[in-house]
Amino acid sequence: MNAEPNQDTTHPAEHWRSYGPLDLHPILLHAMEAFNEQGYHGTSVRDIAGRVGVTVPALYYHYENKQALLATLLEASIKDVLDRCRAAAGEAGDDPLARFRGTVESIVLYMAHRRQLAFLDTEIRSLEPRNRARYVALRDYLEHMLLDTVEAGRAQGVFTTPIPGDAVRSVLVMCQGVANWFRADGPLTAEEVAERHVLLSLGTVGHPGAVTGDLSLPFPRRPSLGRSYLSRG
Repeated sequence: MNAEPNQDTTHPAEHWRSYGPLDLHPILLHAMEAFNEQGYHGTSVRDIAGRVGVTVPALYYHYENKQALLATLLEASIKDVLDRCRAAAGEAGDDPLARFRGTVESIVLYMAHRRQLAFLDTEIRSLEPRNRARYVALRDYLEHMLLDTVEAGRAQGVFTTPIPGDAVRSVLVMCQGVANWFRADGPLTAEEVAERHVLLSLGTVGHPGAVTGDLSLPFPRRPSLGRSYLSRG
């Protein structure tokens, strides 16, 4: 049985910086909330059905099992990230510095604006082998997109890291971590967090301007708030 319902589960990104309400099938929305609150293994199909207000057989009419719900959510998430990153890179053109900045900004904005969906990446361990392989392939594609950009920048002398693969993986881990701690009511907006992560990421790949401060970022400059990212007050 097809794991996805007939209707599209993702809202196409008309512009990669724009985020509207999360457009998910109600079953997926409640499954996402349950997985975030209780973990995949701590959530039952009956629990999800109860949240949605349908019977278990009615839920199975749309999704084959709980695994199909997790796989669909994770694939919807990574495909949205990829679409937005491709749009950001396309907007930047052939300049590797602009492409890198746009890609990192796009990833961080996604992690902040779609935090509940992005956080499900921690449940990759719960995917069955076939679903895991498909998801990892999509995630690897994102890594290769960024690595190709860094390699192009190295060839032009824009980036100086001697270990581009390790640098890219470090950047991705740092950006993905935003989904763990970002709060909309925290001291920094999603855009401010993205700005800071672009700067940190440029330092990671060895852009000289990230160290000297001689760097023009595609953001309005704001005064430091002098507060921790993790502050909730």
